[in-house]
Amino acid sequence: MDTLGGSLVSRVGKDPMERVSSACIGIAGAGGLGSNCAMHLVRMGFRRLVIADFDRVEPSNLNRQFFFARQVGESKVAALKENLVAIEPEVVVDTHCVQVTDENIGGLFDGCDAVVEAFDRVEAKQLLVERYLARGTFLVAASGIGGWGDADRIVTRKISPTCYVVGDGVTEADDAAPPMSAVVSIAAAKQADLVFGWVVNGGSKG
Repeated sequence: MDTLGGSLVSRVGKDPMERVSSACIGIAGAGGLGSNCAMHLVRMGFRRLVIADFDRVEPSNLNRQFFFARQVGESKVAALKENLVAIEPEVVVDTHCVQVTDENIGGLFDGCDAVVEAFDRVEAKQLLVERYLARGTFLVAASGIGGWGDADRIVTRKISPTCYVVGDGVTEADDAAPPMSAVVSIAAAKQADLVFGWVVNGGSKG
């Protein structure tokens, strides 16, 4: 087993980590939430990811997203895959440089054990939540992660047995409360932790 995987087995156990490494996790959006959540998932032993985002890396992304200055101009999904493989060469990342729509969402994420919602737009969030809440797919969404200070306001709310929302539910990222690295990273880490806990406890199909 690889060094990263071996160290995780020694901490968590062989059977739980086999469930983690075989689970497929979908990440809808590769910005502040999605890129950092993907990084945490790989560091926690996940080896199969599906990531969709139509955007490209911009200089303004570097203050909170898991990209580097040399990657400005690249598609986010390609740049993120490069960074994840640098952490764990064995990770399999299925990338889609597309905007997620009602027409393609099923083909992107229906085969995943769990889906992480990491969109900016409310309409896109709603599309994802409505589809996977109804299907009973394990879903972790986010709402209210703008600003800085009082990081304890970033909490986890259980919407259903298979749906959780991370954030304060109020402070949307905008000019008055811009997205900042610390709060965004906390939310992304919470999303990754929820997915890990669910898979370790036997929730995945993998």
